[in-house]
Amino acid sequence: MHRLAHTGGTKALLHWLSVRSSTWTAIVDAAGAVLLACRQHFTRMAAELAVLGAAELTSRGVRSVVLDSGESIALIYALGVSSDADGPILVAIGDRPDTGLPTLLADAVVPLTLCWKADEAERERRRVELADARAREAVLHLLMTGQVPAAHQIASVLRPSLPDPLHVCVIEYPAGLRAGEAARLCAGTLGRRAWIIPCPVYSRHVIVLAPPAAASTGGHTGPLPLDITPSADGCFVGVSEEVPLGETAAGYAQAFHALAVARRRTDRYARFGTGSELALVARADGAVWAETLLAPLRAYTPGRPQDPDSHELTVTAQSWLNFGSRAARCLKVHRNTVAVRLRRIEELLELDLGTLPDQAALSLALRLTSAHQGHWPGPVPEAATNAPRSLDGVLAQPSIRQWAGHFLRPVTSAAAPAGAAETLRVWLDHDGQLKATAAALGISVPGARKRLVRLEAAFERSLLQAPSAQRDLWLARRSMELAPRKASALCGSAIGE
Repeated sequence: MHRLAHTGGTKALLHWLSVRSSTWTAIVDAAGAVLLACRQHFTRMAAELAVLGAAELTSRGVRSVVLDSGESIALIYALGVSSDADGPILVAIGDRPDTGLPTLLADAVVPLTLCWKADEAERERRRVELADARAREAVLHLLMTGQVPAAHQIASVLRPSLPDPLHVCVIEYPAGLRAGEAARLCAGTLGRRAWIIPCPVYSRHVIVLAPPAAASTGGHTGPLPLDITPSADGCFVGVSEEVPLGETAAGYAQAFHALAVARRRTDRYARFGTGSELALVARADGAVWAETLLAPLRAYTPGRPQDPDSHELTVTAQSWLNFGSRAARCLKVHRNTVAVRLRRIEELLELDLGTLPDQAALSLALRLTSAHQGHWPGPVPEAATNAPRSLDGVLAQPSIRQWAGHFLRPVTSAAAPAGAAETLRVWLDHDGQLKATAAALGISVPGARKRLVRLEAAFERSLLQAPSAQRDLWLARRSMELAPRKASALCGSAIGE
């Protein structure tokens, strides 16, 4: 009995008692409801005796009761300390038992009580762990949508405090390792220095918000040591640049792109550091255009209280642009709900989100307004009144053209792989759809995928998994198309018109 209590816990000990005594054995609460039973099916008489015995035990204030219904006998014992009136109760119901059964059950009370308390402590630990994970996920969601004050309000009761500035790290663990286990592995390495959140979208990913002070001393210039991942194959780390807390979404995208690079490196670790972010480059010139494009969405008021408001639609758009078909998992809603909200966004903004150009426009506008919040409160300053009012006007600015030229260098330089420019042009012209790209190139879908994987390595960006760089690539190509004739000719020879 004591060996079972140590190795098998409550369930194993209860099963042993049932087999040993040939009875239906269970643990019930003070109302007679079954908490744990070794057999799934039991008679109505057994259920009635369990309820009656529990009530009798509670009302009389005793530690054990025997009830005889004429057909069955129920032996009822209180578990726990004598002051625990609402504690669990052991019930054994069967035909006329042998005379040694009361002694056997009485001897089992102490080990069963200890097992039950240990199991209850473990269940409570899991509940606390789940609540903590959900709270951290909520904070991450608020940060990803730019709601920093609300994130601070929830995070104030958790530890450590939110780092600002921070590095966002995405850690990919091998298949078979649950996100909760992976998060505990991270916690064992980082301790209380960083925020560790199981990714709500990708089950094999853990997201870490790490302060710059947590820099590695193991040969990597990053916030995480290499040994944050187990030695097993299939573990990779992508790390963002140092970003402000309000730019967590941009940091996550950077870390996700770095993860795509890390998968091809022997040390399984990569930092993002391949040029400026478009939203930062276009902030000054694109803010007016972005606000104009999004004005109908910002001003939207739903006709019914239960319909999504402007903020919910904006968050849905951001999640869909970041995670595609996985947005429903991120938002904790049905995929049909996401589809309905996207149709409403299309109607308000007069966009077709099935096309890459309109996706790119919405993506840039949302990033510009997110980055812009807090910099220009109220009316637009006089200096910005001459800012471009169209997307082409924004993309034609010299600073954007310079960014685009640098961004597209992997396919425009003389060292570009053969066929890379053509693959990119066709892929962008077909809205990033793999099957349509393969058909246009006259190759198989796996062949097209392999070409895009090679482009991922060249651009050091994720292209096939969301968040993808495909919209920034479209914007970069469009910017080069709007360039003066010399630059445009170079663009045409490299990526096509």
